[in-house]
Amino acid sequence: MTLKTGLATALVAAVVAALVTAVTIVVIWRTAPGVVDAPTAALDEKKIVAIVHNYLTKNPEVLVEMTNELDKRQQAEQAAQQQKVISDNADAIFRSQLANVAGNPNGDVSVVEFFDYNCGFCRRALPDVVKLVNNDDKVRVVFKELPIFGDESEAAAKVALAAGKQGKYFEMHQKLFSEPGKADKDKALKIAQELGLDVPQLEKDMADPSIQQALDEAKGLAQKLGLQGTPLYLIGDRIVPGAPDDLYDQLTKNVAEVREKGCKATC
Repeated sequence: MTLKTGLATALVAAVVAALVTAVTIVVIWRTAPGVVDAPTAALDEKKIVAIVHNYLTKNPEVLVEMTNELDKRQQAEQAAQQQKVISDNADAIFRSQLANVAGNPNGDVSVVEFFDYNCGFCRRALPDVVKLVNNDDKVRVVFKELPIFGDESEAAAKVALAAGKQGKYFEMHQKLFSEPGKADKDKALKIAQELGLDVPQLEKDMADPSIQQALDEAKGLAQKLGLQGTPLYLIGDRIVPGAPDDLYDQLTKNVAEVREKGCKATC
């Protein structure tokens, strides 16, 4: 069963249940002592189900309208919840001392990216993020490692975070995405050597409690936001999920809006 089919079935069931309940209440009320004109026939649930089924079969656009309205309400509810989460956790999202930043560290608009180094969509989005950093000298990009693809992703994330302690985070970040192959500890350490990092110190720094704290913080924020996958971008309190083909345009548009109008929530 597809998601749409399941949703349509659920909607039909909900409509039938609501109608049966409504008619039952009416019948109970009309058959109560002292109420005149009580029906002589008992409620026939099968007839009601048949009527509703026939109506929806002849008018399937009703289900489309119901589905669209349900989607709108769910999206509005999710957006409102996400706005509250952003406002309640603004310091951890935008100003955490555990996160690494590219661009202008004192920039007027923050763009936050949740990502995994083994996420294909995150890899595809990298050029747009780099382009934003290069073209806007007032923007700051905050990186939230969210290794959802397992231990190899987590190891790569820890190396990248440790590289930040030697001032090479963004270089490591770009190479983990741009160089071929799965991101794991071996690949990350090889890149670290190419970047001229102190590899023994890097491996010691990977065990620093702040590294795990950064991963735990990002994970906790992602759960609160209801994040379903990577990447996810927060431009102030504006949200861009995934890596759409026009990602750069969406990022710059939202940056301009936040710069002009500010955030509705705390950011």
